[in-house]
Amino acid sequence: TQSTWGGVYSVMNRKRGIVISEEGVEGTPMHIIKSYLPVLESFGFTADLRSHTGGQAFPQCVFDHWQVYPGNPMELGSKAGLIVAETRKRKGSPEGIPPLDRFLDKM
Repeated sequence: TQSTWGGVYSVMNRKRGIVISEEGVEGTPMHIIKSYLPVLESFGFTADLRSHTGGQAFPQCVFDHWQVYPGNPMELGSKAGLIVAETRKRKGSPEGIPPLDRFLDKM
């Protein structure tokens, strides 16, 4: 239905997803939507999709490719910098990216 399509596209847009194809399954009311979704945004995706489509959409996630995130993670105010800071905080790492010489052999 139209509300299901709206729910799917709403969730995909909010999660930075990119739809690459839509196909109807002949003889059924089902549709297959193929899209790319960043791994960072995939957490909670299934529950979010089901809640916005009334349980009518069922995702199947498969890894496809790596892609470099745009931006400089060394800039604290950039989106890439915020992702690095949030990840370090979640993992219990010290704030800020450590200097490179910390990882070089001292021999």
